[in-house]
Amino acid sequence: MKRTERVVGALFLLSTCSFLIGSGMLEPILHRTDLLVSVDSDRMRVFAALFLELINAIAVVGIAMLLQPTLKKYHEVFAFGYFASRVMESSLLMISLIGPLILLALSKQSVSAGTSGDAYLQALGNLAVEAHYLLFDIAMLVLSLGSLLFCCILYRSRLVPRLLSIIGLIGYTGLLASSSLSVAGLDVGEVLYIPGAIFEIALPVWLIVKGFNRHTQAPAK
Repeated sequence: MKRTERVVGALFLLSTCSFLIGSGMLEPILHRTDLLVSVDSDRMRVFAALFLELINAIAVVGIAMLLQPTLKKYHEVFAFGYFASRVMESSLLMISLIGPLILLALSKQSVSAGTSGDAYLQALGNLAVEAHYLLFDIAMLVLSLGSLLFCCILYRSRLVPRLLSIIGLIGYTGLLASSSLSVAGLDVGEVLYIPGAIFEIALPVWLIVKGFNRHTQAPAK
C-alpha cells in the first residue's frame, strides 16, 4: 500500500502546483481593465494556464479514487462524502474553465468588430469572468466540506499524526469561511487559505516519505 500512498502524495503535489502555477498565469490577465485585448494578446498563456488547471481538476479525482478503499475502512459515510465532494469539485472546476474559453472567442470578435462592438463584448467578457470565479468559489466550498470529513477520518484513525489532521481541520474551516464569503460577494483576501495550504503541502510530503500509519488504532466504528 505504500506505493499507492506515494502516488496519492504525488497527485496532491501535482494538483497544488498545477493550480498555483495555472491560476498565477491566468489571474493577472483576468484582472486587467483592457480584458479582451489582454486575452487576445496572451492567447498561448491563457491556453497554458487552462491546461494546468485542467490537470488539477483531473488530479483531484485521482486522489479521491485512490484514497477511497482506505478511508471507507474507517468511516464509510465520511469516505463517500469525501469522494463525492472531490468529484463535484472536479466537475465545477472543469465547467469554470469555459469562462476563459469564452473570453478567447470574444477577444477574436472584438478584434474583428473594432470599436463598434466594444461595450457589448466587454460586458459579455465581464460576465464570463464573474461566472468563472463564482464556479471556482463554489468548487472551493464543496472541497472544504468534503475535506473536513477527510480530516475527521484522519484524526480519528491516526493514519497520520493528529497535529497534521488538526492543521487540516483548521485549514479547511478557513477555506469554508472564505469561500462562503466569496460566494456571498465578500472578499476577505487570502489569509484564510494559509493553514489549508500548509496542510496540502505537508500531507503529501508525509505520504510520500512515511505513508499511512496502519498499526496504532483499529478502524473506527
